[in-house]
Amino acid sequence: MAQVVKEQGLTYIFETALPEKSQGYIQVFLDGGLNQQRMGICDAVAVAKILNATLVIPLLEINPVWQDSSTFTDIFDVDHFINALKDDISIVKELPDDFYWSTREYYATATRANRVKTAPTHASANWYIENVMPMLQIYGIAAIAPFSHRLAFDNMPKDIQRLRCKVNFQALVFVPHIRALGDALISRLKYLPSESESSANYLKDVTDSRSKQGNGKFVVLHLRFDKDMAAHSACDFGGGKAEKLALAKYRQVIWQGRVLNSQFTDEELRSQGRCPLTPEEIGLLLAALGFDNSTRLYLASHKVYGGEARISTLRSLFPLMEEKKSLASSEERTHIKGKASLLAALDYYVGMHSDIFISASPGNMHNAVVGHRTYLNLKTIRPNMALLGQLFLNKSLTWPEFQEAVFEGHKHRQGQLRLRKPKQSIYTYPVPDCMCDA
Repeated sequence: MAQVVKEQGLTYIFETALPEKSQGYIQVFLDGGLNQQRMGICDAVAVAKILNATLVIPLLEINPVWQDSSTFTDIFDVDHFINALKDDISIVKELPDDFYWSTREYYATATRANRVKTAPTHASANWYIENVMPMLQIYGIAAIAPFSHRLAFDNMPKDIQRLRCKVNFQALVFVPHIRALGDALISRLKYLPSESESSANYLKDVTDSRSKQGNGKFVVLHLRFDKDMAAHSACDFGGGKAEKLALAKYRQVIWQGRVLNSQFTDEELRSQGRCPLTPEEIGLLLAALGFDNSTRLYLASHKVYGGEARISTLRSLFPLMEEKKSLASSEERTHIKGKASLLAALDYYVGMHSDIFISASPGNMHNAVVGHRTYLNLKTIRPNMALLGQLFLNKSLTWPEFQEAVFEGHKHRQGQLRLRKPKQSIYTYPVPDCMCDA
């Protein structure tokens, strides 16, 4: 049944149930890391619904930074995805033989009439109806690339918004082996071994034996301090001239001039909250908030810039800190080794089952997990980056003064619901679109 919706002066016509006949196939090619691709998948479902089209399982581009070739089916449970949305849209794993030619290579070699390259950032539903629907009617297929951030968050029919929420929070689940390994890590975090248990026995037996020390609670820290983040920020991290030159060179190689050295000084950047927190700084934040050496901490991150030397201070503050390598055997990590997307998926899964989640710096992982935990009413601490930058610049602060300032500055940043503002992501701020009509 078709529904006509008028919102903010715009008119939308779409099928609330599955249409008797699909208008054609929608292909999307998604770049970025795991969580940027995740948002793109949600938007692709919404666009297919708007156009009454059949969605082809999205193609994930190889990330130029992480060099990960993981596909949709490597990361997400595709059968669950299709089944969860079967009453909303039609989804196929592969195109029928008639469209065998519609491949990434086909669109890379020349301009193609059925490829959409001009979808504006945050395009309206009407834009797709006016510009892509005719293409479906002529060719039976439309390939949209680039697609990241190509659907607006505002002025959308409520049913489309709810569908996006359903995809993100219900339809997208990780493949079984990621969930199984995640459950094992979670159990090991909750039930740490006694001193008499050896490391080898711990890896094999602790999931079943469950030595019940402490209260079984743990914190996940997403330490977003990799070389990519450090270079992109243009901040100074105390490594001297050699570090500055190395980051500048890396910045040029990866972004080829699109990211330049900031016109602001390091002090200005820090006071504005634009520098990622280092492992040492996030350790001081956690200590000021009351976490201590009995806190069970799971370190969720890719490669930390500076390696173990950079983490040593954080580890000394939180000796019960664990990560994938310390909790899982090399055999258990076989299927995710070298796969940035699967490693991120595992961290995401563990982060969703922690008692508290805290991210050292904003980013796609932070936004995705914070939004998901908000949806499930789970506690998340959001660092006040500007406040912390100013506090770290003040070398005359005593520890009690620092602790008081941190505590006061984070009173309202520990999981309180925040209504989504115009243009903000529905996936980061799911209230009210996904949860209620507040």
